[in-house]
Amino acid sequence: QVQLVESGGGLVQPGGSLRLSCAASGSIFSINAMGWYRQAPGKQRESVAAVTRGGSTRYADTVKGRFTISRDNAKNTVYLQMNSLKPEDTAVYYCAAGPFLGTMNYWGQGTQVTVSS
Repeated sequence: QVQLVESGGGLVQPGGSLRLSCAASGSIFSINAMGWYRQAPGKQRESVAAVTRGGSTRYADTVKGRFTISRDNAKNTVYLQMNSLKPEDTAVYYCAAGPFLGTMNYWGQGTQVTVSS
């Protein structure tokens, strides 16, 4: 099976930056895509960014230009560099993985990102 472990969340001030990491372990050969989702209280889960092993990426319009997803295939790790953070970015961020973009079968526990003064 696949396990995903997120790290890097925390509390930052508006305009600040955070870098999230997600390490995958287990049967990682079944994974072609990894990404980040977020969910704020009372809101639907939304896709933030995703990347394939081949390097294809996609971003939510709300984070384009501010967030960057990257991957290290050798380490089975994806990162989410979040810059110019806004209070509306506050959410639990979940790492996800699956065979295709948009098809995520495995999920991490989530890491809280809070953007506040």
